[in-house]
Amino acid sequence: MKQSKYTFILFVLTLISSVCVAQNPISFGSNLRTADPSAHVWDDGRIYIYTSHDEECQEDFWMKDWYVFSSEDLINWTNHGPILSVDKLSWADNYAWAPDCAYKNGKYYFCFPAGTGYKDRVNPEKSTKWMGIGIAESDSPTGPFVDKIGAPLWTVPYANDPCLFVDDDGKAFVYFHGGDDYLVAEMAEDMRSIKGDFYKMDMGGYEPKMEGPWVFKRNGMYYFTMPENNRELSYYISDSPKGPWKYKGVFMEREGENNNHHSIVEYKGEWILFYHRWLDIDSECGKQRHVCAEYISFNSDGTIMKVKRTEEGLKTKK
Repeated sequence: MKQSKYTFILFVLTLISSVCVAQNPISFGSNLRTADPSAHVWDDGRIYIYTSHDEECQEDFWMKDWYVFSSEDLINWTNHGPILSVDKLSWADNYAWAPDCAYKNGKYYFCFPAGTGYKDRVNPEKSTKWMGIGIAESDSPTGPFVDKIGAPLWTVPYANDPCLFVDDDGKAFVYFHGGDDYLVAEMAEDMRSIKGDFYKMDMGGYEPKMEGPWVFKRNGMYYFTMPENNRELSYYISDSPKGPWKYKGVFMEREGENNNHHSIVEYKGEWILFYHRWLDIDSECGKQRHVCAEYISFNSDGTIMKVKRTEEGLKTKK
């Protein structure tokens, strides 16, 4: 009888423990719907996640502002947002989609897509939607961020969901998919314009549709990662930030027909994949986007191991 009671107590404690360590989706508080996580570790040692913000039951990705959250333990997160809204822009009033951020010249640069118009999905020829890439500045990683140039970095080609990458030598690059091309441009030293023209990267002959590239560097190797077909996560590698790139395959499979968007960052010796999932948790509108995270690992040759979605997420490793 005593042994049976002990076994039951142990079972209950194990169950409680498994619930306590479940970290997906990440709890940012206030029932916020967040997506498109861009994660960075700044000099203060904290990890920051810049996200887009899905309003409850929003119409066709009509989004109005951006948030940032920070943590020092990957469990408890501080909400610092909203850090910028389309109300503060003179050239756009909608489509506050996937952002990124970078540190250079003693300032933080928030790179974001925004736009105007209406996308007619029934009669595409009647669509007036346009999107461009903006850049805002702050002395703090949590903002507020100010659009100093009062205009997009360019107007043609149409572009959204940029990645802003600063290399070890201080050169900054902005990556995006525009005009059906894989493009990169070097940023000017003051980060308020691009330097020269766009550069169409050599992707080795494989250029699937995609949005939201994420570029990072590990052990001298550059990784160009993306939601291939806006669904599964795949990647290329190169020994240069501008390529040529070699396709290496998918590291996270698609989840139905749901879109995905991600970032990859090293924090306290562990590499972490942040991404979003469409989950029906507590919304009147069914599935909504929620930011999740998983640990990510590499093979000895630098290739990325397959990553599976879990409920545990960033639980403490044993």
